[in-house]
Amino acid sequence: MSATDIDTQTLETEIEAIKQVVATVEHAQNNELPDEFLRLFRADAIWTTGGGKRLFGLDEISAFTHQVLPGGMQGMSLTFELEHVLFIRPDVAAVKLRQVYRTPDGPDVGSPLWVMAKEDGQWRLTACQNIGVPDDELVAEAENRPVFDPEL
Repeated sequence: MSATDIDTQTLETEIEAIKQVVATVEHAQNNELPDEFLRLFRADAIWTTGGGKRLFGLDEISAFTHQVLPGGMQGMSLTFELEHVLFIRPDVAAVKLRQVYRTPDGPDVGSPLWVMAKEDGQWRLTACQNIGVPDDELVAEAENRPVFDPEL
């Protein structure tokens, strides 16, 4: 079965389920809830942070998250906008997002790509990478990048 064999109703259902994962990540990060965030990953997941730190497996992702998330969102908020979902197979999707941080120093924008796999009826974060977007209209004229500073 190819990804193009997904019927419209199933496609809509799967996109809604993926949106729920995105909403959970947003909630977990804004409320500094590392365990809520970590429940979304496969055990063998790969995560590359916006700063370029490469994390392999849930143990490394967990150690990093428990180190940076408590207190890491102080004075900030984060929203995700789902830009595109590409179903590679019915149970594997590439999810492109626009990530907007609101900080006391101004906004900053990232462009995560999450590869997700559906296992046991749940969409799981599998291979994810984040990067700042220097030409986004919110930050193009900014003097600094509060989250995705290339000097960090």
